Order: sequence, then C-alpha cells, then structure tokens
Amino acid sequence: MPIANPAINKTAQNVPPHAWFSISAIFHYLGPSFAVLLFPAIGVLGVAWFRIASAALIFAPFTRPWETISRADMKGRALLAALGICLAAMNTSFYLALERLPMSLVAALEFVGTIGVALYGLRTGRNFAALALAVIGVYILIDVRWSSDPLGLFWAFLNGALFVGYIVLGHKAASDGAANGIERLGAAMAIAFLILMPIGFVQAAQVFGAVNLVLAGIGVGICSSVIPYICDQLAMSRLPRASFALLLALLPATATVIAAIVLSQIPTFRDLGGIFLVMAGVAIHKPVQKV
Repeated sequence: MPIANPAINKTAQNVPPHAWFSISAIFHYLGPSFAVLLFPAIGVLGVAWFRIASAALIFAPFTRPWETISRADMKGRALLAALGICLAAMNTSFYLALERLPMSLVAALEFVGTIGVALYGLRTGRNFAALALAVIGVYILIDVRWSSDPLGLFWAFLNGALFVGYIVLGHKAASDGAANGIERLGAAMAIAFLILMPIGFVQAAQVFGAVNLVLAGIGVGICSSVIPYICDQLAMSRLPRASFALLLALLPATATVIAAIVLSQIPTFRDLGGIFLVMAGVAIHKPVQKV
C-alpha cells in the first residue's frame, strides 16, 4: 500500500473540496484548447503521447510509481493497471474525437455518462431535481448537435464511457486519503505511458528538434493531466462519487467563462440562462454518503 503524506492529507482536509474541483474545471478546458492547436503540427496521437509522457515524468520523482506498484497487493495492482489503461484510452479517444467533432458535442456525450454515476448515488427527490436542473442547463449550454461522422461519434462515445470509468476508479484510488490517491495516480500514469509509448511516440519524435513544440506538448501535459488530476484526487478524497459527478455539470459553464475571458467570446442570454440552471442544480444538491 502507498505511504500517506500527512501534509497532502492535511491540505486536502483544510481546503474545501469544491475549491479543488474548481481548479480542475478550469484546466479541464484550458488543456484541450492548447492540444487542439497542436494537432496540425504534432498529430493527434503525438499530442496524446506528450500529454501522458510529460505527466508521467512530472509525477515520477515525488510519487515513485515503481515503489507504489511493488508495495501493492494483487487487488491494488489490478486497480493501478485498470486506472492506467483507462487514462491512456480515455485521453487518446478524447483527442481523436476532438479532431473530428465540435468540442460541444464531445463534451455533451462525455456528460451523458456522468449522469449515470450521479443517479447511482442519488437517494432523494431533492437530488433528482438538482440533477434535472443541471442537465437542462448543460443542454442549453452545449446546444447538442449530431454529426454525420460515425468514427468521430465512436471515439466520443468511447471517451464518455471511459470518463465514467475514470470517476469510479479515481474514487477507489482516493478511498483512503488524497496522498495515497495521488501516489496511485502517479503509478497509473506510468502504466499509461508504457501503453502509449508504441502508439504515439513516432508522431511525437518528429518534433523533438523543435523546442517550442516540445515545450508546448509538455504544457499540455501539465494543464491536462497534472494539475486537474491532482485536484480531482484532492476533491474525490472528500466528495461522494455522486456529488463529484453532479459537479461535472459545471464544466460547460466553466468553458463559457474561459471563452469570454481568453477568446473574447461573450456569452448570450441563452448561455447565461444555462449557467444559472447549472449553478442552481449544484446549489440545491444534497450530498449523499460516500460510496
């Protein structure tokens, strides 16, 4: 079993879990935005490789994945392997979907899976009402559009299913504290790197001589897999799974705010209405016991 770092656990306990989630939500869309810009120069699989490789390299010195794997029992190693496979497949399918489909549609299909996670833990009419408000708000924000691209839809649906797996496995990793969760995350990221090495390395290697592209690829890894995943573990260690799944309804609202600030895309009254419904759903939601 991983050895808990008391300082990390203390930090996780002293800071409200919603604060950690908010940081994760911001970087959840900053990272993919940078990645899409790199697709023409590096390639989708090359960007996916940079994301996982840089994250694994950053996690390794302080999480010591080799020690975490060696200390784990069979059940623990199965969890690490499952999380690593999930991270590798989820990140790759997400990028392959973004290459072919609008981000709004990919985000919509990603959210569909999280509804099932939220429903699994709901126990009251109040929480059903909260989820209903959040779903309506998300629908207004993303303005769901279907595509005629069956391959793109396949990758988007696969990403949505794997995102549910990430929530379930991530909560199991954080079940005995944020510090242990982060150590397990580092080990899982190392496993994901080994899986992606033969898949994306060829595309990534073609730009190793371009320092600016290499730094940009590392930046994608930090924004997409280091900061948000650590914040997810800090939040998951204290939030019930259903509560975390419902908070994911904030992601489209976060994307709208980021677009207004970074890209000067001012939201319409329709967008603001959607944000209000999402916030209302989160406000009336009553957390259930952690599962």
